[in-house]
Amino acid sequence: MSTQLPPVAPAVTAELVAALSPRLRKRLDAGVAKLADRPVVRDGGVVRIAVDDDTDLELHAPDGAVRGADAVRCGCLLAPDCLHRAAAAALAPVADDPVSPTPPDDSDTDQQPAQAPETATPEQRTAVRAVRLATSAVLEAGTDGAGAVLQAELLRAAHTARLAGLHRAAAAAVSVVTALRAARAADPAYHLTDLAAGLYEALSVAHRLPSASDGELAALRGTARQSYRPDGSLRLYGLFSEPVLTASGYAGTVTWTADAAGRLYQVSDVAPGGAGRAVGAADRTVRIGDTALTHRELARAGLAVSGATVSPAGRLGAGAGVRAVRAPGAGWHEDPVARLWAEPVPDQITRALTGGHDLLFLDVTLTGTVTEAAGDCLLADCAGVPLRLTAAHDDPALPHRDNLRLLAAAPGTRLRVVARLTPAPHPRAHLLATEHPTRAGTRLDIGLDRLQRADVPAGAAAQPVPPPLPDEAPVHLLRRRVHQTVSGGRPVLALPGDTRADARRLRGCGLTTAAELLTDLHSAASDRTHDVFGRLRPTDPERFARAWLAAAHYTGELDRALCLTAWSSS
Repeated sequence: MSTQLPPVAPAVTAELVAALSPRLRKRLDAGVAKLADRPVVRDGGVVRIAVDDDTDLELHAPDGAVRGADAVRCGCLLAPDCLHRAAAAALAPVADDPVSPTPPDDSDTDQQPAQAPETATPEQRTAVRAVRLATSAVLEAGTDGAGAVLQAELLRAAHTARLAGLHRAAAAAVSVVTALRAARAADPAYHLTDLAAGLYEALSVAHRLPSASDGELAALRGTARQSYRPDGSLRLYGLFSEPVLTASGYAGTVTWTADAAGRLYQVSDVAPGGAGRAVGAADRTVRIGDTALTHRELARAGLAVSGATVSPAGRLGAGAGVRAVRAPGAGWHEDPVARLWAEPVPDQITRALTGGHDLLFLDVTLTGTVTEAAGDCLLADCAGVPLRLTAAHDDPALPHRDNLRLLAAAPGTRLRVVARLTPAPHPRAHLLATEHPTRAGTRLDIGLDRLQRADVPAGAAAQPVPPPLPDEAPVHLLRRRVHQTVSGGRPVLALPGDTRADARRLRGCGLTTAAELLTDLHSAASDRTHDVFGRLRPTDPERFARAWLAAAHYTGELDRALCLTAWSSS
């Protein structure tokens, strides 16, 4: 995926790939890789790629996105049936699909006091089955095998789902495609857990929707856009800013604020771009009203807003009727902001694990550092609970890891911090913001502000030996297979091997269900029966996907339960 190219609508990519001959489809991934190395020039709403010295490929995006197949034009002799058009569409980010019909509302409580439960329409059942089949094929192939052709099939299914009003399934399918492209391009923003979460969401919605009704059906359908509701006048206090850098090619800054009651609101500036935009957006003017505040300034100041509009997730709208002026802020130890840290930690964890926002407001004492497979993480004590604070981003353009490394050199320092919960069997969170270790009243945005060695307290005590993690239930034996499937596909689990030892260990720890799920997952992966002539029958991707979905659901629920238990113990 190239952030230099304009986003392309899912239906366009699916149409261009479907038009290729079988011979060209086999060459599509190689064509995408070759096109990624060619120079790109933007001229207004037209982006040109130099296919070779004599041939240009053009993507016309007058509104910022490519909405039709005829907007991708190639000057080669084989056009429009050439490989280049499909390769460009597969290389570009995925655009938001503007198609957003709303399911008809045929409810009339006055005329029909007793109605049958609302269920999915035949069109929705067909669309969600297409999502299930395409997602199952991706899971079967794994990251390496899910090339541009499988991605196009999933984008086609996403477009069909959106046409049927299944916005949640469509969004999940698109997120899988963007994560796959990031993985195959070795994008630093890619995380295996993000792809696993997207696959789980798409398969879970596709599995549940055909039998859902009424309220559950409405939740599974989802909505096309977040609606903004009027919220009158707001008096907000800045908390911190964080950079946003996604695998789907979007970057920017989000600033978090709170009102006097402790409700959180976000002011965001996110658009297509890379790490440079994630850093630079912090110094851009906030897009609310006529205020001249930048995101960095708002994080330390306040805002008075009239005519405010707010999304269900707490994002502030920037409509024409919104007015905003700068107002005094409040320190983290001053009311009303200090109330966020007064909430008991177990209550914060419960809220984060049950659908509320996932920010944690903690008082910690730094204790050192420990090396993990993903890099060093900062150790801290939080009211007697040993906590691991990790970097929210690994991109070297962002200072997360450098800041954590310097903070780890100051054990014994007490700090008030903001972190984002990472569900795990032991207390773990991404560090987002902190008090300055030596300057009272100064706050640091871990992803935007860069600590210097002189900022670390001099003469810090020697680092203590990191406390060992408590004994954990070996659910990782199942979780590892769930993640291996995402990266390597069904063939990885179908390799000869004895899983009985892992199953016995899970049963020995009382995790009988986990043992059965592990056994069923391997059985589904290696199920290759023969026909009467001794030939291998085709695999059953849907059976394998169901087994994987059950294992992923179980590990997620168990991780949440273990996470709550770990944070509650001291």
